[in-house]
Amino acid sequence: MNPGWDFHALAPIIVITATIVVVLVADFFFEYRGRFRTSLLASLGVLAAMVPIVTMAADGGTRVLFGGAIVVDDYTLALQGFFLAVTYVTLLLSVDYIGDGDYYQGEFYVLLLTSLLGMMVMAAARDLISIFVALETVSIPTFVLAGWRKHDRRSNEAAIKYYLIGVLSSALMLYGMSLVFGLTGSTLLVGIKPVIGRIDEPLLIVAVFLTLAGFAFKVSAVPFHFWAPDTYEGAPTPVTAYLSVASKAAGFVALLNVVYFGFFDAPDTWQPVLWVLAAASMLLGNLAALRQTDIVRMLAYSSIAQGGFILVPFAVAGSGDARVSSFEAVVVYLLIYGAMNLGAFAVVIALARRTRSTEISSYAGLGSYAPGLALAMSMFLFSLAGIPPFAGWFAKFVMFRSVLDATTPAATVLGAIAAVSSVIAFFYYARVAREMWFHPAPDGADTTPMRLPVALDVAMVICGVVVLVVGVYPQLFARIGELAAGG
Repeated sequence: MNPGWDFHALAPIIVITATIVVVLVADFFFEYRGRFRTSLLASLGVLAAMVPIVTMAADGGTRVLFGGAIVVDDYTLALQGFFLAVTYVTLLLSVDYIGDGDYYQGEFYVLLLTSLLGMMVMAAARDLISIFVALETVSIPTFVLAGWRKHDRRSNEAAIKYYLIGVLSSALMLYGMSLVFGLTGSTLLVGIKPVIGRIDEPLLIVAVFLTLAGFAFKVSAVPFHFWAPDTYEGAPTPVTAYLSVASKAAGFVALLNVVYFGFFDAPDTWQPVLWVLAAASMLLGNLAALRQTDIVRMLAYSSIAQGGFILVPFAVAGSGDARVSSFEAVVVYLLIYGAMNLGAFAVVIALARRTRSTEISSYAGLGSYAPGLALAMSMFLFSLAGIPPFAGWFAKFVMFRSVLDATTPAATVLGAIAAVSSVIAFFYYARVAREMWFHPAPDGADTTPMRLPVALDVAMVICGVVVLVVGVYPQLFARIGELAAGG
């Protein structure tokens, strides 16, 4: 192990840190009319951080730093690249939304980049302490971002709920991690893994449960989901998109790191917990989404249900050969989910600029006066439902493949629940499509052709291309999943 500094391995993190400083200082010198400059600096910094990821991927190999607390391998690079891509698209979604409102713009981008910094560290973290610090670096800026509309009572309520439940979950997670350290004598995951399977202490079950409960909040899994619908509805819509994809993915990456690299040899402690979380999230999330009339709240419950689908490979992974396929399934599902969910929120932001509403009824007749926007939204919704030829079908495929590879009764039951939940999900996604294509526009609605900001158009095009290309040629993301799993 190399305890020193490998500047090539740390280059993406260093670039993001430097970008945060540059954006923070530059904001002092730019006048209000120069608001786009801070967003441009932030975007350039995110794109620049991609360069060392590409060069390290070309070099190959595994880089171990700080006594094993930080590891940079193909898995790390794949997820760091994902977080950078998601943040770049979020910046595109934000530039006009934040610029048109009464917001402090420079601070917005600083907080967004700070949360990204935590995600970059999270992808490489292989130590309980570094995982906790990274996760809090992700979460604390998002507490502020959720309440960014400070003159809106719903935004204030969203931030308070998110903050209070977030603090409680962090306390539970940290207490569980301290118990794990006390039982195993190590905070390094490579030190925990060979020991944890030999511990015959009831306290271990409590330690693992508390640790997983903290992560369950981060991924808004049932019954730790109560903050999500209100926070998603009250936060600025670009922040909601970021929370539903990047922040949720960071929680799943933390869960991946802890379970696969640390707790895996003690499946009796973590597998039943994740099984219950997956089943409850799929069922409650989809059933609750059926009743929503606001599309942001519908997508919030959809995000809870999608989190349940991502948890399915976790819950069946303790069965021998299913470990590799489950690992691949989680990574691939996260990559595809990011594209299709960000795309859906891009359309929500675009239409809300015209209608000033997020009610599903406001989508009526969209296909008649903005067919391109309606087509894009239909594509993202049907991808979320897992309908070919869009990328979502492959996400569902790798999830069900991990269930079949497990070959256990518990995995079979969970697979059946996932199948039923997928059918339920189709109905509320299709309801929005029906409004757009088969219902007339409301009386008095503005049905003149829509002109969207360039940044918003680019964001939708990026997400749409990913959803279409991966749907037709899934080997692209499948190979990334194989590399991340060490294949």
